[in-house]
Amino acid sequence: MEISKSLIAGLIIASSFLSGGCASNNAQEQLSTSTTNNASVDNSDPRDPLEPINRIMWDFNWELLDAYFLRPVTVGYVTVMPQFARTGLVNAAQNLQEPANFMNNLFQGKIDDGLDSLARFVLNSTVGIFGTIDVASHIGIARKEEEFGETLGTWGVNTGPFLMLPVLGPNDPRSFSGEVVDGMVYPMAVIDGGLAIARYVVSLLETRAQLMDQEAQLEQAVDDYAFVKNAYFENLAFKVSDGKSSDKAIEQEQLDDFADFEAMLEGTDFEYIDEQTNDEQQNDQKEKENELE
Repeated sequence: MEISKSLIAGLIIASSFLSGGCASNNAQEQLSTSTTNNASVDNSDPRDPLEPINRIMWDFNWELLDAYFLRPVTVGYVTVMPQFARTGLVNAAQNLQEPANFMNNLFQGKIDDGLDSLARFVLNSTVGIFGTIDVASHIGIARKEEEFGETLGTWGVNTGPFLMLPVLGPNDPRSFSGEVVDGMVYPMAVIDGGLAIARYVVSLLETRAQLMDQEAQLEQAVDDYAFVKNAYFENLAFKVSDGKSSDKAIEQEQLDDFADFEAMLEGTDFEYIDEQTNDEQQNDQKEKENELE
């Protein structure tokens, strides 16, 4: 399983996952609106029936485990480890996921993306020296990451209740099951314990390192737990729809705004002027037709 989702990792990083429209900002706005209207955080989220327990787990993960262990270790790792070595380790860890990417792309009907994932695995595992060098990206074959949890989502399987797991952080039954399946795909299923642990540790530390710049957003949140939960679900929807969900939401919001604006004009002088202008244009058109005759 992907420990890179561990602790906050999960989906505070989701706060910067959307290019063009951060889910974290949407989550923050929703939470602020709810708090302003109700003077308290709404604890009746149907996605989160286990909220009292989940909040306890969140406090443990964020205020204890991360504050006193993960963050200090990550700072030391970033300080000591040269950038080229970090890049090589991340490339190698991601390369081990390419067969799972291949499988999930095929299951989702993305044949070309699946073949790209297979080509990446072959190239990077050989020419790229066991995946430490991302040769495929250099020649234009981009990474097409897909998880089995996302595949289940495209098949119509719901996420199930939100789960804040000890150490592993934000999760849900669909994603958790997907990680188990992805872990059974070659070569993940055959790598020994030491290599598997090394991969998990590298993924965890690199994810936490990327999170450093996002900590301010979490600290400013009215309710950090709700902030992470909302961002988590928005990220899931974004990934399952390949980013189309946010585009649809924006389009719908624009349509709603236009409908409201149109309703405001009804019965106003603007509406009268618009009708008058249309009548004048029709009269001008008739006069031109008569002249031509």
